[in-house]
Amino acid sequence: MDNSNDYNPPYKVSEKTLSFVASISEKISLLQINQTNRVALDLRRNNRIKSINSSLAIENNSLSLEETRDIINGKAVAGPREEIVETKNALAAYEELPRLKSTSEKDLLRAHKLMTKDLVKTAGHYRSGGAGVFAGSQVVHTAPPANMVPQLMGNLFDWLAKTQAHPLIKSSIFHYEFVFIHPFADGNGRVARLWQTLILSEWREVFAWLPAESMIRKYQQDYYDAIAVANKSADITPFLEFMLKMIDETAAGERQIRDGNEKMSKLLSALGDSSRTRAELMKRLGLKNSANFLNEYLRPALDGGLIEMTLPDKPNSKNQEYKKKIAK
Repeated sequence: MDNSNDYNPPYKVSEKTLSFVASISEKISLLQINQTNRVALDLRRNNRIKSINSSLAIENNSLSLEETRDIINGKAVAGPREEIVETKNALAAYEELPRLKSTSEKDLLRAHKLMTKDLVKTAGHYRSGGAGVFAGSQVVHTAPPANMVPQLMGNLFDWLAKTQAHPLIKSSIFHYEFVFIHPFADGNGRVARLWQTLILSEWREVFAWLPAESMIRKYQQDYYDAIAVANKSADITPFLEFMLKMIDETAAGERQIRDGNEKMSKLLSALGDSSRTRAELMKRLGLKNSANFLNEYLRPALDGGLIEMTLPDKPNSKNQEYKKKIAK
C-alpha cells in the first residue's frame, strides 16, 4: 500500500467486477426487510448468528453454530472460556453496527475494543510490534512496520471518505487494505469483515443481515489465495473479484431463503391463533399437493421453530394439529 497522502488503491474495474456489481445490485433490490414480520426477524437473528459463528471459525474458534446460538441466547455452554468471550464480544460489535460510521477511524477503534475486550491488552489500540497474516502455519503476508500503521490507516480512511467508487467495490478494497496493513495485534480479520458489512449496510440496510462471512468460511483457502495473489501482483483486482463473488453467492442464497420466508409468513397467517390439522392448513393455503406442503411449508416451519405439534410425542397421529410456537 502506498503511504503517501494521495493514496489510490491499485485495482481495475474489470468486466467480471462490473458483472458482479450488476448481479448483486439486482439481487439486493429484490430483498426487502419487513421490520415487523416475525419470520423476517427470526431470519435476521439466525443470519447474525451465522455471521458471528463463521467469522470466528475463520480465526479457529471451535464452537459449533448451535453453541454460538446458545451463547447468544444466554445459555451456558461448556466450551473454552476465550472462545465464549470471543462470541459475546462479536455479538456486541455486530449489535453496535447501527451506531458506527464507516468513515470514522475513532469508531473502528471502538469496534475493535468491543471485539477484543478481555482478550488482548491492546483492545482499541493499534499494534506496537510486527505482525503477519497466516493461513494455518504459513505466512501469507508480512505487515508494514508498526510505526507506519497510524499514517497508513489515516490515508485509508481519507480515501474511504473521498472515493466515488461503488460501495461494493470500496468495501472490498477497504477489506483488503485493512488486512494488508494489519493494524492490530489481534482481531484484524474479524474487524475487517465487520467493517465491510458496515460499509455495505450504509448503502443497503439488508447487508447488515447477510451472512457473507459464511461464504468466506466455505471458501477460506480461496480467500487466503486471493490475498496472496493480490499481494504478489500489487493489484487488488483478484481479491476484489473474489469478494464480489462471495457477496453475489450470499445474495443468491438469501433470495432463496426469502422465497421460503414468504411461504412461512403465509403458513403462520393460515394458522392464525388456533391449532389446525394438516388438511385444514392445506385448504387455507389453497394447496393440493401434500408432498409440496410437507417439504416447502410444514417441515421448514417446524425445523425453524416457528410452529409446533400439539402432540409432539405422536408425530403421525391422525389427531395431530399444529400451532404457532410462542417466542421466548
